[in-house]
Amino acid sequence: MFYIGLAKACLNNLIYRYQWLHLRNSTTLLMKAIKKFLFLVTALAALVLITALFVKKEFKVTRTVTINENTEKVFDYIQYLEHQNEYAIWLEKDPAIIMDSKGEDGEVGYISKWDSELEDLGFGEQEITAIEDNERIDFELRFESPQKMSAQAFMTTEKTASNNTEVSWTFLASSPYPFNVMLLFFDPEKTIGSDLEQGLKNLKQILESPE
Repeated sequence: MFYIGLAKACLNNLIYRYQWLHLRNSTTLLMKAIKKFLFLVTALAALVLITALFVKKEFKVTRTVTINENTEKVFDYIQYLEHQNEYAIWLEKDPAIIMDSKGEDGEVGYISKWDSELEDLGFGEQEITAIEDNERIDFELRFESPQKMSAQAFMTTEKTASNNTEVSWTFLASSPYPFNVMLLFFDPEKTIGSDLEQGLKNLKQILESPE
């Protein structure tokens, strides 16, 4: 019986040591995996931060069109934000968009609001911030969703030698560091530029159509 008990004790001791070694090895492997994961996350974060140092924070997009109409008529039309519903592509993207406004359209301080279920449009507002008669109108755009940000835009009119009107539409925005790194994957000239270009084409068609 003594030898049987001794054998059991030895066996239990071996089992315990095996389990302890297995647990220690498992813990060591787990800690190594965690350290590798943390190193990769830290390296990736450092890469993003370093890359963002060399990426521009601001962007500016401008599109221009020549309209066969006199400057006064063209400016009188674009001065009213409500008219953007007719030539800007917002309503084309979402005919169900909800529009609201505050103030006197065509004057500084007028605010046009939009609310769309489409992620590309989201919810926000646009305010007239400055007007130079027959020359320039400035706007501030404030986006609440899908991303909270603000941007500036303006439209200018210039009489050409042939008594037509050159209309330019400009959009300016900035992205703070380190979020500016996203500009590597977002091309404002392609996305915003195409919207402005199509809007100006629509504007030209409207103003050149016979009344």
